[in-house]
Order: sequence, then structure tokens, then C-alpha cells
Amino acid sequence: MSRRMLSLPLLILLGSFVMAEEKPEVLFDFTNPDAAKEWQTVNDGVMGGVSEGKLKITDTKTMEFFSTLSLENNGGFASIRTKAKKLGLEKGDVLVARIRGDGREYSLNLYVPRPLVAFSYRAMVQTKKDEWIEVEVPLDRFEATSFGRVVQDAGPVDPKEVNGLGFLLGDKKAGPFKMEVEWIRVERAVE
Repeated sequence: MSRRMLSLPLLILLGSFVMAEEKPEVLFDFTNPDAAKEWQTVNDGVMGGVSEGKLKITDTKTMEFFSTLSLENNGGFASIRTKAKKLGLEKGDVLVARIRGDGREYSLNLYVPRPLVAFSYRAMVQTKKDEWIEVEVPLDRFEATSFGRVVQDAGPVDPKEVNGLGFLLGDKKAGPFKMEVEWIRVERAVE
């Protein structure tokens, strides 16, 4: 009897640790065939370029970002991004994405409603050719940019303002590209 009573407080204590451990929150996955409706492409055609960036949901339930980067007509970028909606990010959060790329460096962008043209917070993400990897990017690693240039004195990203995210390729290397995303989630800061 006493052995059983000793184990009950231990179980309660262990249970409180399990309950306190927060699960990562999935922001985007591509298991639903309609998942592509939340995303859009924005390519250098907005500035006269001719790069093509496309997206599709694959049979294996990933989102594929692919096509051809061109440097013609002062172009040089292709991107996909979510349509505007609040993501519920908080200070100290870490974005984690499971991606498979082509060995090129992409940027993970966070969008906020600002009057500046082409404004986003950006963090670089290096892919490994044909290999699934998980990239982790703390919110404090994102840098304010406009037209790919750092915006001085813009301050850090305010998580409550973020109303979209996306991936951009602008590495000045013309040619085909492809990156797949299995999911994007947020890990909360441990307090």
C-alpha cells in the first residue's frame, strides 16, 4: 500500500512536467489538397523581370516551389508567400521548416504591414541538394530588408505584426530551381 502511495505523487509530478512541455504548433502543412490556396507567387515580373516561380502541392503532400530564375531585364528573384493573415507569433519564437532543396540558398521572409515597398524581414536558409533537412530560425535572426538591401534602424521584427511568410530565391544564378516544403511550425520560447 505505501509503495502505491509513493508512486502516485511521482506520477502527478511527472504528469505536470509532460503537461508543461509545449508541443510545436504547425503553421502550415500540405496534407490538405486546398493548402495551395493560402499561398501565392510573387516574381520579378513586378519589376520587369522574366523569372518564373511556381508552386504546387505534390502527391506526397509537400509544397513544391520550382521553375526558372532569370537575370534578364534586371530580374533575378522568384518567391512564394502566404496570403495575408496573422500568424500568432510571440517574442522568442523559433520558426522551423522541413525542406528539401537543390543546394541553393533561399531566404525565409516574414511580412508585416508597412508602407515601405518590398519590405520584409529576411533570414537566409541553405538547402542541401536532394536532402530533407529541418531549418530553425529564431525570430531575432530576421533582418529588415527592402529590395534585398538591409534597412538600417528598422528595429527587430515585432512578432504580433507578422501577417505572412514565404521563401524567396534571389542568388543571382540563372537556371532551374526546386525546393519542397513538408511543413512549417513554430516552437515557443521556454520561460
